Amino acid sequence: MTDEPLVLGIETSCDETGVGIVRGHTLLADAIASSVDEHARFGGVVPEVASRAHLEAMVPTIDRALKEAGVSAKDLDGIAVTAGPGLAGALLVGVSAAKAYAYALGKPLYGVNHLASHICVDQLEHGALPEPTMALLVSGGHSSLLLSSDITSDVRPMGSTIDDAAGEAFDKIARVLNLGFPGGPVIDRYAREGDPAAIAFPRGLTGPRDAAYDFSFSGLKTSVARWIEAKRAAGEEVPVRDVAASFQEAVVDVLTRKAVRACRDQGVDHLMIGGGVAANSRLRVLAQERCEAAGIRLRVPRPKLCTDNGAMVAALGAEMVARGRAASDWDLSADSSLPVTDTHVPGRAHGDDHDHDHVHEVSKDNLYS
Repeated sequence: MTDEPLVLGIETSCDETGVGIVRGHTLLADAIASSVDEHARFGGVVPEVASRAHLEAMVPTIDRALKEAGVSAKDLDGIAVTAGPGLAGALLVGVSAAKAYAYALGKPLYGVNHLASHICVDQLEHGALPEPTMALLVSGGHSSLLLSSDITSDVRPMGSTIDDAAGEAFDKIARVLNLGFPGGPVIDRYAREGDPAAIAFPRGLTGPRDAAYDFSFSGLKTSVARWIEAKRAAGEEVPVRDVAASFQEAVVDVLTRKAVRACRDQGVDHLMIGGGVAANSRLRVLAQERCEAAGIRLRVPRPKLCTDNGAMVAALGAEMVARGRAASDWDLSADSSLPVTDTHVPGRAHGDDHDHDHVHEVSKDNLYS
């Protein structure tokens, strides 16, 4: 449909420079420049390294996305960018770039929420999100249960991690096992050849008096690390595949159990899983089994759309345009702790002394070349 909004999205919350272009619910381009190799020798993401990598990759990645989509920048209906949460310096690179392009093109600017974007990206895979939808977001920085009644304006937190996020735990255990960084994919790979019942690792916050929807993986991480250390101290070989499988099973067991419980308690019959850990093969299988048993429809985007990418930002931006949500002002800034309840950062209300329509302040001449 040519009347559907054509939006470019920029994602720089961590170590991926993502640029996506979406028309309505149709993905036209998803260009990514990753700096993961630059961080690998440090065993984790270094904020300054990530920011510099975004600076170098931004313009080439935007150009590549426009070419892949087969559209001209002047045809865009808006520019969306992750305003938070994330690494402050990395976010600033993306926000600054989005402002520059929006100003040069005379297009509306939409600062959107990283977590809400992870939910909205599923529309590119499975069509419009049911309202309400329960979302389980699991990544290196987040483990959250969110209830979305309107992805552009109403996302409510049901539960979150109180310490390590699931993806962070994967990275730390991979480091203890000397498997490298990032930990998620390699743990998943080794776990496929291991026994998930070999070692009885603990399930955090699953007691009758514990918070029903919150997560804790710090205790699990410590338990696994101590088990490995004990084996090594005794001069015994560490069964890496069994450790990986048993650790992974403990994580996905808790994630899926709490997600299904939240759906039942809230009377929601759709569960969406997103974030980098949603690419985990065992999580997908166990979630499908438990959702089918509970009569819940599961929606999980393909793995490439689960990790940080510009397509998810463009998807939420396109939804903002389609629903007539207010664009952001030129003083939009990065917010490393932007709450998920702020699905986007709109301009000031009409009548504010500082209120302005930033699109109409720009010269009608196309400044982009």
